[in-house]
Amino acid sequence: MKLTINDVQVAGKKVFVRVDFNVPMKDGVITDDTRIRAAIPTIQYLMEQGAVVILGSHFGRPKGDRKPEMTLAPCAKHLAELLGKPVAFTDDCIGEAVEAAIAKLKGGEVILLENLRYHIEEEKNEPNFAKQLASLADVAINDAFGVSHRKAASVVGIADYIPMAAGFLLKKEIEALGAAVYNPEKPVAAIIGGAKVSDKISVISNLLPKVDVMIIGGGMANAFIAAQGCNVGKSLLEEGQKDVATDLVMEARVAGARLLTPIDAVVADAFSNEANTKIVDVENIEDDWMILDIGPKSRELFGDALKPMKTIIWNGPMGVFEMDKFAAGTNAIAKAVAESDGLTIVGGGDSVAAIEKSGLADQVSHISTGGGASLEFLEGKELPGIAALTEA
Repeated sequence: MKLTINDVQVAGKKVFVRVDFNVPMKDGVITDDTRIRAAIPTIQYLMEQGAVVILGSHFGRPKGDRKPEMTLAPCAKHLAELLGKPVAFTDDCIGEAVEAAIAKLKGGEVILLENLRYHIEEEKNEPNFAKQLASLADVAINDAFGVSHRKAASVVGIADYIPMAAGFLLKKEIEALGAAVYNPEKPVAAIIGGAKVSDKISVISNLLPKVDVMIIGGGMANAFIAAQGCNVGKSLLEEGQKDVATDLVMEARVAGARLLTPIDAVVADAFSNEANTKIVDVENIEDDWMILDIGPKSRELFGDALKPMKTIIWNGPMGVFEMDKFAAGTNAIAKAVAESDGLTIVGGGDSVAAIEKSGLADQVSHISTGGGASLEFLEGKELPGIAALTEA
């Protein structure tokens, strides 16, 4: 068992909280504050307990350079608005000036440090940098599931010097994904979409023995369609992935899982929302056309398969949902997942964006904040940020 926020005494303590404020931003304006809002329960709890709350996050990939467009200053301002309380901000994350700014704070007050990745040592998990971060606080909280698959100083290294516990968000992620992967209520379905099979082979292989139904969609389904001897025209198809798809079909048979792939498709003569389109069965795709979404028969097939499921994991869209012309397949899956009475988990940036766009996000049991981290968890890998937590 790992320490959680409820297990540690934080009253009157200085608490370093690793958050994930790597939010979409345009011209210094935050366009989606989901990740900031997700950290609020942990921050508010610590404030109420009388802790000095020291927040650390990365933003973008400055690679050790102080890039002004990657400052966390807008996040400090926005967080203050959400909390209805002042949030102090420092122009660095280590050093005497930072220590002095923290020393001025009283219990229940919050400070956000500048971008951790302005120091290259953060991504390299350099011990001295981790030690300097640890020296700012008495205890650390990891509430950044989205970076828990990274061996960063603020995620892993800091735990060598001070106790580190899971925040409410990280705890929720571990419990929700763990319930779906390790102890699911059956029958179980996994819906795996996205562009490339190569990105998700391990996820599919790990989940096949655990699921009753595996649905494949998106660009990665092209490899499975090609493996059936069908022409995929100008559709995305990675070299060698037809053989991988064939192997996965065999794995599904051995595991006793029902593997579903598209039986029809929305094809287009160009990768554009203005392209000419038509709906064809997968056996009838012509040379100059490309698959950009699943067709109506596939939507019905997948939807019917999901109805009796008690646990559903969804990672990856069914087509190029960013273009309205090719969003129907992904929207149909979003609707089927939202209508399920079972445990429903949506992970991966594109699936989350799709369910948010469909307006059905509040009808899902759990929306994961981690893209790569969710994938690695579903692959069965132990995440460094979880492994580093102090044992209870």
